[in-house]
Amino acid sequence: MSYCTAIPAMQPEERKALHKNYHDHLYGFPIHDDNELFCRLVLEINQAGLSWETILKKEKTFRKAYHNFNIKKVAGYTDADRERLLADAGIIRNRLKVNAAIENAKTILALQKEFGSFEKWLEHHHPKTKEEWVKLFKKTFRFTGGEIVNEFLMSIGYLPGAHDHDCPVHKKVLKAKPMWLKK
Repeated sequence: MSYCTAIPAMQPEERKALHKNYHDHLYGFPIHDDNELFCRLVLEINQAGLSWETILKKEKTFRKAYHNFNIKKVAGYTDADRERLLADAGIIRNRLKVNAAIENAKTILALQKEFGSFEKWLEHHHPKTKEEWVKLFKKTFRFTGGEIVNEFLMSIGYLPGAHDHDCPVHKKVLKAKPMWLKK
């Protein structure tokens, strides 16, 4: 199901605006900044078992808690930083998810060293089927099951399905994608 059809039709205006902004300006659009790709991965991991709305509402506090998803800073987090995150009511206080963010930051640093960037690592492996991506992510990252990988890759334009073909945003997403990503 695409995000277009998953948004509840009747919601209070604030909730509707939160979903609409994400749907119209972020979901399915390519991301070229490694810190923002890391942000999206961390948010998708934290969404597991929760609603996406919960994550959207907490995005600003996630950014603050994780130093705006600066990969180098997060990779260098100490045990004190872990405890700080686990005590922060503004984010999801789940030890496995916090540990995954820190360890995945370290993994991304290694990928940057080898491929030049996290984005180039993704590009190097594109195209793959969802199943192939899931296998690769499970081998490479922590806390990345099928749904997390699927949503992460759809949300950054690597897998189809973010928008229905008749959704007005679908055409904007296609325009924003580099040619190699349209394969």
